[in-house]
Amino acid sequence: MDIRDRYILAIDQGTTGTTMLLINAQGEVLHKSYRTFPQSYPQPGWVEHDPEAIWETVRTGIEEMLTLPCVEAEQIAAIGITNQRETVVVWESRTGRPVYPAIVWQCRRTSDYCTQLNAEGLDSWVAEKTGLRIDPYFSATKIKWILDHVPGAREQAQQGELLGGTIDSWLIWKLTGGKSHVTDYSNASRTLLFNIHHRAWDQDLLDKFAIPRNMLPEVKPSVGFFGATERSLFGQPIPITGVFGDQQAALFGQGCLEPGSMKNTYGTGCFLLMNTGEKCYPPEYGLLSSIGWVIGDQTTYVLEGSVFVGGAVVKWLRDQLGLIKEARETEILAQRVADTNGVYFVPAFTGLGSPHWDPYARGTLVGMTSGTKREHLVRAALEGIAYQVKEVVDCMIKVAEHRPEYLRVDGGAAANNFLLQYQADLCGFPIQRNHSLELTGLGAAFGAGLGCGLWSSVNEIKDLVRIERRFTPEITASQRDKLMAGWLKAVERAKGWSAVGDGSS
Repeated sequence: MDIRDRYILAIDQGTTGTTMLLINAQGEVLHKSYRTFPQSYPQPGWVEHDPEAIWETVRTGIEEMLTLPCVEAEQIAAIGITNQRETVVVWESRTGRPVYPAIVWQCRRTSDYCTQLNAEGLDSWVAEKTGLRIDPYFSATKIKWILDHVPGAREQAQQGELLGGTIDSWLIWKLTGGKSHVTDYSNASRTLLFNIHHRAWDQDLLDKFAIPRNMLPEVKPSVGFFGATERSLFGQPIPITGVFGDQQAALFGQGCLEPGSMKNTYGTGCFLLMNTGEKCYPPEYGLLSSIGWVIGDQTTYVLEGSVFVGGAVVKWLRDQLGLIKEARETEILAQRVADTNGVYFVPAFTGLGSPHWDPYARGTLVGMTSGTKREHLVRAALEGIAYQVKEVVDCMIKVAEHRPEYLRVDGGAAANNFLLQYQADLCGFPIQRNHSLELTGLGAAFGAGLGCGLWSSVNEIKDLVRIERRFTPEITASQRDKLMAGWLKAVERAKGWSAVGDGSS
Protein backbone atom coordinates (compact mmCIF):
# COMPACT_ATOMS: atom_id res chain seq x y z
CA MET A 1 0.00 0.00 0.00
CA ASP A 2 1.34 3.44 -0.97
CA ILE A 3 2.22 5.54 2.09
CA ARG A 4 0.06 8.40 0.73
CA ASP A 5 -3.00 6.16 0.94
CA ARG A 6 -2.52 5.51 4.63
CA TYR A 7 -3.73 7.37 7.71
CA ILE A 8 -2.42 8.84 10.94
CA LEU A 9 -4.25 8.17 14.19
CA ALA A 10 -3.95 11.15 16.54
CA ILE A 11 -4.62 10.75 20.26
CA ASP A 12 -5.39 14.13 21.84
CA GLN A 13 -5.61 13.53 25.58
CA GLY A 14 -7.03 16.67 27.19
CA THR A 15 -8.06 17.92 30.61
CA THR A 16 -11.71 16.90 30.38
CA GLY A 17 -11.68 14.22 27.69
CA THR A 18 -9.82 12.37 24.98
CA THR A 19 -10.24 13.09 21.26
CA MET A 20 -9.21 10.60 18.59
CA LEU A 21 -8.68 11.80 15.03
CA LEU A 22 -8.13 9.81 11.85
CA ILE A 23 -6.24 12.01 9.38
CA ASN A 24 -5.28 11.45 5.75
CA ALA A 25 -2.29 12.66 3.71
CA GLN A 26 -4.16 15.87 2.79
CA GLY A 27 -4.42 16.79 6.48
CA GLU A 28 -8.18 16.16 6.50
CA VAL A 29 -9.99 14.75 9.54
CA LEU A 30 -11.85 11.68 8.30
CA HIS A 31 -13.26 10.64 11.66
CA LYS A 32 -13.39 12.08 15.16
CA SER A 33 -14.42 10.53 18.46
CA TYR A 34 -14.54 12.10 21.90
CA ARG A 35 -14.84 10.55 25.34
CA THR A 36 -14.99 12.33 28.67
CA PHE A 37 -13.77 11.07 32.02
CA PRO A 38 -14.56 12.22 35.59
CA GLN A 39 -12.88 15.17 37.27
CA SER A 40 -12.23 15.02 41.01
CA TYR A 41 -11.92 17.96 43.40
CA PRO A 42 -11.17 16.38 46.82
CA GLN A 43 -10.34 19.72 48.48
CA PRO A 44 -10.56 23.40 47.48
CA GLY A 45 -7.87 24.02 44.86
CA TRP A 46 -7.13 20.30 44.36
CA VAL A 47 -7.78 18.64 40.99
CA GLU A 48 -7.29 14.94 40.21
CA HIS A 49 -7.95 12.42 37.44
CA ASP A 50 -8.11 8.62 37.45
CA PRO A 51 -5.23 7.47 35.18
CA GLU A 52 -7.04 4.22 34.39
CA ALA A 53 -10.13 6.16 33.31
CA ILE A 54 -7.94 8.21 30.96
CA TRP A 55 -6.47 5.02 29.52
CA GLU A 56 -9.96 3.57 29.07
CA THR A 57 -10.97 6.54 26.87
CA VAL A 58 -7.96 5.77 24.65
CA ARG A 59 -8.55 2.03 24.54
CA THR A 60 -12.24 2.35 23.64
CA GLY A 61 -11.43 5.08 21.13
CA ILE A 62 -9.10 2.66 19.35
CA GLU A 63 -11.86 0.06 19.31
CA GLU A 64 -14.23 2.57 17.72
CA MET A 65 -11.73 3.48 15.00
CA LEU A 66 -11.31 -0.18 14.07
CA THR A 67 -15.08 -0.62 13.67
CA LEU A 68 -15.24 2.01 10.91
CA PRO A 69 -16.05 0.34 7.59
CA CYS A 70 -13.27 2.18 5.74
CA VAL A 71 -10.46 1.49 8.23
CA GLU A 72 -8.24 -1.55 8.59
CA ALA A 73 -5.33 -1.68 11.02
CA GLU A 74 -2.79 -1.93 8.20
CA GLN A 75 -4.03 1.40 6.84
CA ILE A 76 -2.83 3.21 9.97
CA ALA A 77 0.74 4.24 9.23
CA ALA A 78 1.52 5.69 12.66
CA ILE A 79 0.16 7.18 15.86
CA GLY A 80 0.69 10.71 17.14
CA ILE A 81 0.08 11.66 20.76
CA THR A 82 -0.56 15.03 22.34
CA ASN A 83 -1.53 15.53 25.94
CA GLN A 84 -2.45 17.80 28.79
CA ARG A 85 0.94 18.89 30.07
CA GLU A 86 2.29 19.07 33.64
CA THR A 87 -0.31 16.55 34.87
CA VAL A 88 1.58 13.65 36.46
CA VAL A 89 1.05 9.94 37.06
CA VAL A 90 3.15 7.70 39.28
CA TRP A 91 2.72 3.95 38.85
CA GLU A 92 4.28 0.64 39.83
CA SER A 93 6.71 -0.62 37.21
CA ARG A 94 5.78 -4.27 37.78
CA THR A 95 1.99 -4.09 37.96
CA GLY A 96 1.22 -0.82 36.17
CA ARG A 97 -0.98 0.19 39.09
CA PRO A 98 -1.07 3.96 39.74
CA VAL A 99 -0.17 4.61 43.37
CA TYR A 100 -2.29 7.78 43.46
CA PRO A 101 -4.68 9.63 41.14
CA ALA A 102 -3.12 11.83 38.46
CA ILE A 103 -2.47 15.29 39.89
CA VAL A 104 -3.72 17.74 37.27
CA TRP A 105 -1.91 20.82 35.99
CA GLN A 106 -4.65 23.00 37.54
CA CYS A 107 -4.07 21.61 41.05
CA ARG A 108 -2.79 24.14 43.61
CA ARG A 109 -2.09 21.82 46.55
CA THR A 110 1.63 22.63 46.54
CA SER A 111 1.16 26.42 46.70
CA ASP A 112 2.65 26.76 50.18
CA TYR A 113 5.68 24.65 49.27
CA CYS A 114 6.27 26.79 46.18
CA THR A 115 5.98 29.93 48.27
CA GLN A 116 8.62 28.50 50.60
CA LEU A 117 10.99 27.79 47.70
CA ASN A 118 10.53 31.30 46.35
CA ALA A 119 11.20 32.71 49.81
CA GLU A 120 14.52 30.84 49.74
CA GLY A 121 15.43 32.81 46.63
CA LEU A 122 15.44 29.83 44.28
CA ASP A 123 13.18 31.23 41.57
CA SER A 124 15.93 32.73 39.40
CA TRP A 125 18.09 29.60 39.80
CA VAL A 126 15.24 27.40 38.62
CA ALA A 127 14.26 29.79 35.82
CA GLU A 128 17.81 29.87 34.45
CA LYS A 129 17.83 26.09 34.09
CA THR A 130 14.24 25.37 33.08
CA GLY A 131 12.80 28.54 31.55
CA LEU A 132 9.96 28.17 34.06
CA ARG A 133 9.12 29.62 37.45
CA ILE A 134 8.41 27.88 40.72
CA ASP A 135 4.66 27.34 40.73
CA PRO A 136 2.22 24.50 41.61
CA TYR A 137 1.35 24.40 37.89
CA PHE A 138 4.43 22.37 37.00
CA SER A 139 5.11 18.68 37.52
CA ALA A 140 8.01 18.53 39.98
CA THR A 141 6.16 19.55 43.13
CA LYS A 142 3.29 17.21 42.23
CA ILE A 143 5.61 14.21 41.98
CA LYS A 144 7.29 15.20 45.23
CA TRP A 145 3.89 15.48 46.92
CA ILE A 146 2.97 11.92 45.87
CA LEU A 147 6.28 10.53 47.12
CA ASP A 148 5.90 12.40 50.41
CA HIS A 149 2.25 11.59 51.09
CA VAL A 150 1.52 8.11 49.71
CA PRO A 151 2.62 5.54 52.32
CA GLY A 152 5.67 3.63 51.11
CA ALA A 153 5.94 5.52 47.80
CA ARG A 154 9.29 7.14 48.46
CA GLU A 155 10.83 3.83 49.50
CA GLN A 156 9.41 2.16 46.37
CA ALA A 157 10.80 4.94 44.20
CA GLN A 158 14.25 4.69 45.72
CA GLN A 159 14.24 0.95 45.07
CA GLY A 160 13.36 1.46 41.41
CA GLU A 161 9.83 0.09 41.75
CA LEU A 162 7.96 3.22 40.62
CA LEU A 163 7.76 5.04 37.30
CA GLY A 164 6.51 8.57 36.87
CA GLY A 165 5.86 11.02 34.13
CA THR A 166 3.42 13.22 32.30
CA ILE A 167 0.32 11.81 30.61
CA ASP A 168 2.12 11.05 27.34
CA SER A 169 4.52 8.75 29.22
CA TRP A 170 1.63 6.96 30.91
CA LEU A 171 -0.21 6.42 27.60
CA ILE A 172 2.90 5.27 25.73
CA TRP A 173 3.68 2.82 28.53
CA LYS A 174 0.13 1.44 28.30
CA LEU A 175 0.05 1.38 24.50
CA THR A 176 3.33 -0.49 24.28
CA GLY A 177 2.44 -2.97 27.01
CA GLY A 178 5.04 -1.54 29.37
CA LYS A 179 7.92 -1.75 26.90
CA SER A 180 8.54 2.01 26.49
CA HIS A 181 8.94 4.52 29.30
CA VAL A 182 9.61 7.64 27.23
CA THR A 183 8.57 11.24 26.71
CA ASP A 184 9.48 14.00 24.29
CA TYR A 185 11.43 17.21 24.81
CA SER A 186 8.36 19.45 24.77
CA ASN A 187 6.72 17.61 27.67
CA ALA A 188 9.97 17.20 29.61
CA SER A 189 10.56 20.94 29.41
CA ARG A 190 7.36 21.55 31.42
CA THR A 191 8.28 19.47 34.46
CA LEU A 192 10.56 21.90 36.33
CA LEU A 193 13.15 19.11 36.31
CA PHE A 194 14.62 19.50 32.82
CA ASN A 195 17.47 21.74 31.72
CA ILE A 196 16.26 23.19 28.42
CA HIS A 197 19.73 24.38 27.43
CA HIS A 198 21.50 21.04 28.00
CA ARG A 199 18.38 19.08 26.95
CA ALA A 200 18.68 16.69 29.89
CA TRP A 201 17.18 15.94 33.30
CA ASP A 202 18.97 18.21 35.75
CA GLN A 203 20.50 16.39 38.71
CA ASP A 204 20.57 19.52 40.89
CA LEU A 205 16.82 19.93 40.42
CA LEU A 206 16.17 16.24 40.99
CA ASP A 207 18.08 16.48 44.25
CA LYS A 208 16.23 19.62 45.33
CA PHE A 209 12.83 18.03 44.75
CA ALA A 210 14.02 14.64 46.06
CA ILE A 211 12.92 12.77 42.94
CA PRO A 212 14.94 9.68 41.91
CA ARG A 213 16.21 9.85 38.32
CA ASN A 214 15.29 6.22 37.70
CA MET A 215 11.59 7.09 37.94
CA LEU A 216 11.66 9.40 34.95
CA PRO A 217 11.29 8.53 31.26
CA GLU A 218 13.88 8.64 28.52
CA VAL A 219 13.54 11.89 26.56
CA LYS A 220 13.31 11.69 22.76
CA PRO A 221 12.88 14.12 19.83
CA SER A 222 9.25 15.03 19.22
CA VAL A 223 9.36 13.44 15.77
CA GLY A 224 10.76 9.90 15.77
CA PHE A 225 10.15 6.40 17.07
CA PHE A 226 8.74 6.10 20.59
CA GLY A 227 7.78 2.44 20.46
CA ALA A 228 5.15 0.22 18.87
CA THR A 229 1.73 -0.68 20.22
CA GLU A 230 1.22 -4.14 21.63
CA ARG A 231 -0.38 -6.50 19.14
CA SER A 232 -3.63 -6.99 21.07
CA LEU A 233 -4.76 -3.38 20.49
CA PHE A 234 -4.73 -3.33 16.68
CA GLY A 235 -3.98 -6.92 15.75
CA GLN A 236 -0.52 -5.77 14.67
CA PRO A 237 2.10 -3.31 16.00
CA ILE A 238 1.59 0.35 15.04
CA PRO A 239 4.55 2.73 15.50
CA ILE A 240 4.21 5.85 17.65
CA THR A 241 6.22 8.47 15.74
CA GLY A 242 5.12 11.88 17.02
CA VAL A 243 4.66 13.20 20.57
CA PHE A 244 4.08 16.81 21.65
CA GLY A 245 2.69 18.57 24.69
CA ASP A 246 -0.69 19.93 23.68
CA GLN A 247 0.23 23.59 23.28
CA GLN A 248 3.37 22.88 21.28
CA ALA A 249 1.28 20.53 19.15
CA ALA A 250 -1.20 23.33 18.46
CA LEU A 251 1.63 25.68 17.43
CA PHE A 252 2.94 23.01 15.08
CA GLY A 253 -0.53 22.26 13.74
CA GLN A 254 -1.14 25.95 13.06
CA GLY A 255 1.90 26.02 10.81
CA CYS A 256 3.64 28.53 13.09
CA LEU A 257 6.99 27.14 12.07
CA GLU A 258 8.92 30.39 11.66
CA PRO A 259 10.32 32.64 14.44
CA GLY A 260 7.84 35.34 15.46
CA SER A 261 4.70 33.43 14.54
CA MET A 262 2.13 33.06 17.33
CA LYS A 263 -0.94 31.06 18.26
CA ASN A 264 -3.42 30.97 21.11
CA THR A 265 -5.47 27.94 22.11
CA TYR A 266 -8.77 28.70 23.83
CA GLY A 267 -9.17 25.46 25.74
CA THR A 268 -9.88 24.89 29.42
CA GLY A 269 -7.18 27.49 29.88
CA CYS A 270 -5.62 29.77 27.28
CA PHE A 271 -2.10 29.14 26.10
CA LEU A 272 -0.28 31.63 23.93
CA LEU A 273 2.93 30.51 22.25
CA MET A 274 5.45 32.35 20.09
CA ASN A 275 7.98 30.44 18.01
CA THR A 276 11.42 31.90 18.80
CA GLY A 277 13.43 29.48 16.64
CA GLU A 278 16.84 28.52 18.01
CA LYS A 279 16.85 31.50 20.39
CA CYS A 280 15.83 30.75 23.97
CA TYR A 281 14.70 33.96 25.66
CA PRO A 282 15.04 34.33 29.43
CA PRO A 283 11.64 34.11 31.17
CA GLU A 284 10.75 37.76 31.72
CA TYR A 285 7.49 39.69 32.26
CA GLY A 286 5.83 36.60 33.67
CA LEU A 287 6.42 34.55 30.51
CA LEU A 288 7.98 31.12 30.26
CA SER A 289 10.54 29.66 27.88
CA SER A 290 10.11 26.05 26.80
CA ILE A 291 11.16 23.67 24.08
CA GLY A 292 8.62 23.72 21.27
CA TRP A 293 9.88 20.60 19.57
CA VAL A 294 13.01 18.81 18.53
CA ILE A 295 13.28 17.38 15.02
CA GLY A 296 16.53 15.58 14.34
CA ASP A 297 19.05 17.59 16.32
CA GLN A 298 17.39 20.97 15.74
CA THR A 299 15.65 22.50 18.74
CA THR A 300 12.85 25.05 18.34
CA TYR A 301 12.16 27.15 21.44
CA VAL A 302 8.99 28.98 22.35
CA LEU A 303 7.86 31.78 24.61
CA GLU A 304 4.66 30.93 26.43
CA GLY A 305 2.06 32.65 28.50
CA SER A 306 -0.36 30.47 30.44
CA VAL A 307 -3.88 31.58 31.38
CA PHE A 308 -5.32 29.06 33.83
CA VAL A 309 -9.02 29.70 33.20
CA GLY A 310 -10.14 30.36 29.64
CA GLY A 311 -12.95 28.36 28.09
CA ALA A 312 -13.56 26.78 31.50
CA VAL A 313 -15.37 29.96 32.51
CA VAL A 314 -18.10 29.14 29.98
CA LYS A 315 -18.51 25.72 31.56
CA TRP A 316 -18.79 27.46 34.95
CA LEU A 317 -21.53 29.76 33.64
CA ARG A 318 -23.42 26.69 32.47
CA ASP A 319 -22.84 24.11 35.19
CA GLN A 320 -22.44 26.20 38.35
CA LEU A 321 -24.56 29.31 37.73
CA GLY A 322 -27.07 27.95 35.23
CA LEU A 323 -26.93 31.17 33.20
CA ILE A 324 -26.72 29.23 29.93
CA LYS A 325 -27.67 25.76 28.72
CA GLU A 326 -25.13 25.54 25.89
CA ALA A 327 -21.79 27.24 25.29
CA ARG A 328 -22.97 28.75 22.00
CA GLU A 329 -25.55 30.84 23.87
CA THR A 330 -22.76 33.06 25.22
CA GLU A 331 -22.17 34.65 21.81
CA ILE A 332 -25.85 35.51 21.42
CA LEU A 333 -26.21 36.90 24.95
CA ALA A 334 -22.99 38.96 24.73
CA GLN A 335 -24.18 40.64 21.55
CA ARG A 336 -27.51 41.67 23.08
CA VAL A 337 -25.80 44.43 25.08
CA ALA A 338 -23.48 47.18 23.88
CA ASP A 339 -20.98 46.58 26.68
CA THR A 340 -20.74 45.05 30.16
CA ASN A 341 -22.18 48.15 31.84
CA GLY A 342 -18.91 48.54 33.74
CA VAL A 343 -18.62 44.92 34.92
CA TYR A 344 -15.27 43.11 34.87
CA PHE A 345 -14.93 39.40 35.60
CA VAL A 346 -11.49 38.04 36.55
CA PRO A 347 -11.86 34.21 36.39
CA ALA A 348 -8.97 33.41 38.73
CA PHE A 349 -10.58 30.24 40.10
CA THR A 350 -7.20 28.50 40.48
CA GLY A 351 -5.01 31.57 40.78
CA LEU A 352 -3.51 33.73 38.05
CA GLY A 353 -0.91 32.56 35.54
CA SER A 354 1.05 34.80 33.17
CA PRO A 355 2.04 37.53 33.71
CA HIS A 356 1.01 37.72 37.40
CA TRP A 357 1.72 34.21 38.75
CA ASP A 358 -0.37 34.57 41.89
CA PRO A 359 -1.57 31.19 43.24
CA TYR A 360 -3.62 33.01 45.88
CA ALA A 361 -5.71 35.08 43.46
CA ARG A 362 -9.37 34.09 43.20
CA GLY A 363 -12.25 34.74 40.84
CA THR A 364 -13.63 38.25 41.14
CA LEU A 365 -16.65 40.12 39.77
CA VAL A 366 -16.45 43.90 40.13
CA GLY A 367 -18.48 46.86 38.93
CA MET A 368 -21.96 45.36 39.39
CA THR A 369 -24.99 47.55 40.08
CA SER A 370 -28.70 46.90 40.38
CA GLY A 371 -28.81 47.32 36.61
CA THR A 372 -26.45 44.40 35.94
CA LYS A 373 -28.18 41.71 33.86
CA ARG A 374 -27.39 38.16 32.83
CA GLU A 375 -26.16 39.43 29.47
CA HIS A 376 -23.66 41.73 31.18
CA LEU A 377 -22.23 38.88 33.25
CA VAL A 378 -21.94 36.57 30.27
CA ARG A 379 -20.29 39.27 28.17
CA ALA A 380 -17.89 40.11 31.03
CA ALA A 381 -16.91 36.43 31.24
CA LEU A 382 -16.02 36.30 27.53
CA GLU A 383 -14.22 39.63 27.70
CA GLY A 384 -12.25 38.34 30.71
CA ILE A 385 -10.80 35.59 28.52
CA ALA A 386 -9.72 38.15 25.90
CA TYR A 387 -8.20 40.53 28.46
CA GLN A 388 -6.01 37.78 29.88
CA VAL A 389 -4.74 36.89 26.41
CA LYS A 390 -4.08 40.55 25.62
CA GLU A 391 -1.87 40.89 28.71
CA VAL A 392 0.24 37.95 27.55
CA VAL A 393 0.48 39.32 23.98
CA ASP A 394 1.83 42.61 25.29
CA CYS A 395 4.48 40.84 27.36
CA MET A 396 5.62 38.75 24.39
CA ILE A 397 6.02 41.84 22.25
CA LYS A 398 8.23 43.37 24.98
CA VAL A 399 10.45 40.29 25.34
CA ALA A 400 10.87 39.36 21.68
CA GLU A 401 10.81 42.98 20.48
CA HIS A 402 8.61 41.80 17.65
CA ARG A 403 5.04 42.81 16.86
CA PRO A 404 3.27 39.91 15.18
CA GLU A 405 1.36 40.31 11.93
CA TYR A 406 -1.42 38.08 13.24
CA LEU A 407 -2.44 35.68 15.98
CA ARG A 408 -3.68 32.25 14.93
CA VAL A 409 -6.29 30.71 17.20
CA ASP A 410 -7.87 27.35 17.91
CA GLY A 411 -9.65 25.46 20.68
CA GLY A 412 -13.30 25.09 21.55
CA ALA A 413 -13.95 28.71 22.54
CA ALA A 414 -12.43 29.92 19.24
CA ALA A 415 -15.79 29.06 17.67
CA ASN A 416 -17.17 32.14 19.44
CA ASN A 417 -17.16 35.00 16.93
CA PHE A 418 -17.82 37.65 19.60
CA LEU A 419 -14.79 36.51 21.60
CA LEU A 420 -12.46 36.60 18.59
CA GLN A 421 -13.68 40.01 17.43
CA TYR A 422 -13.14 41.39 20.93
CA GLN A 423 -9.70 39.78 20.95
CA ALA A 424 -8.80 41.50 17.68
CA ASP A 425 -10.06 44.82 19.09
CA LEU A 426 -7.87 44.46 22.19
CA CYS A 427 -4.76 43.22 20.37
CA GLY A 428 -4.86 45.75 17.56
CA PHE A 429 -3.93 43.23 14.87
CA PRO A 430 -5.80 40.46 13.00
CA ILE A 431 -6.91 37.18 14.52
CA GLN A 432 -6.88 34.17 12.17
CA ARG A 433 -9.08 31.16 12.86
CA ASN A 434 -8.11 27.86 11.34
CA HIS A 435 -10.71 25.88 9.42
CA SER A 436 -10.31 23.18 12.08
CA LEU A 437 -10.52 23.69 15.82
CA GLU A 438 -8.65 20.40 16.42
CA LEU A 439 -5.17 21.87 16.09
CA THR A 440 -3.62 19.96 18.99
CA GLY A 441 -4.62 16.66 17.40
CA LEU A 442 -3.58 17.86 13.95
CA GLY A 443 -0.19 18.93 15.29
CA ALA A 444 0.41 15.48 16.76
CA ALA A 445 -0.70 13.91 13.48
CA PHE A 446 1.61 16.17 11.45
CA GLY A 447 4.55 15.19 13.67
CA ALA A 448 3.72 11.49 13.41
CA GLY A 449 3.31 11.82 9.65
CA LEU A 450 6.78 13.36 9.39
CA GLY A 451 8.12 10.60 11.60
CA CYS A 452 6.76 7.79 9.45
CA GLY A 453 7.40 9.39 6.03
CA LEU A 454 3.83 10.36 5.13
CA TRP A 455 5.16 13.90 4.72
CA SER A 456 8.78 14.62 3.87
CA SER A 457 9.34 18.12 5.29
CA VAL A 458 7.84 20.87 7.43
CA ASN A 459 7.16 22.84 4.24
CA GLU A 460 4.56 20.24 3.37
CA ILE A 461 2.98 20.83 6.78
CA LYS A 462 2.65 24.57 6.13
CA ASP A 463 0.83 23.83 2.88
CA LEU A 464 -1.82 21.86 4.81
CA VAL A 465 -2.83 24.84 7.00
CA ARG A 466 -6.08 26.55 5.96
CA ILE A 467 -7.47 29.75 7.51
CA GLU A 468 -11.26 29.86 7.76
CA ARG A 469 -11.87 33.46 8.94
CA ARG A 470 -9.99 36.63 9.83
CA PHE A 471 -11.08 39.15 12.47
CA THR A 472 -9.69 42.69 12.20
CA PRO A 473 -9.67 45.45 14.89
CA GLU A 474 -12.64 47.82 15.00
CA ILE A 475 -11.81 50.13 17.94
CA THR A 476 -9.30 52.94 18.44
CA ALA A 477 -6.10 52.78 20.47
CA SER A 478 -7.55 55.14 23.09
CA GLN A 479 -10.63 52.94 23.51
CA ARG A 480 -8.35 49.94 23.88
CA ASP A 481 -6.26 51.65 26.55
CA LYS A 482 -9.35 52.64 28.55
CA LEU A 483 -10.72 49.10 28.53
CA MET A 484 -7.38 47.64 29.61
CA ALA A 485 -7.04 50.15 32.45
CA GLY A 486 -10.34 48.94 33.90
CA TRP A 487 -9.26 45.33 33.55
CA LEU A 488 -5.94 45.86 35.34
CA LYS A 489 -7.78 47.60 38.19
CA ALA A 490 -10.05 44.55 38.52
CA VAL A 491 -7.05 42.18 38.49
CA GLU A 492 -5.56 44.01 41.47
CA ARG A 493 -8.77 43.30 43.41
CA ALA A 494 -8.40 39.56 42.69
CA LYS A 495 -4.76 39.18 43.72
CA GLY A 496 -3.77 37.57 46.99
CA TRP A 497 -7.36 36.85 48.00
CA SER A 498 -7.02 33.37 49.51
CA ALA A 499 -3.98 34.49 51.48
CA VAL A 500 -6.11 37.05 53.32
CA GLY A 501 -8.99 34.94 54.49
CA ASP A 502 -11.21 33.15 51.99
CA GLY A 503 -10.83 29.93 53.98
CA SER A 504 -9.02 27.87 51.30
CA SER A 505 -5.63 26.28 51.78
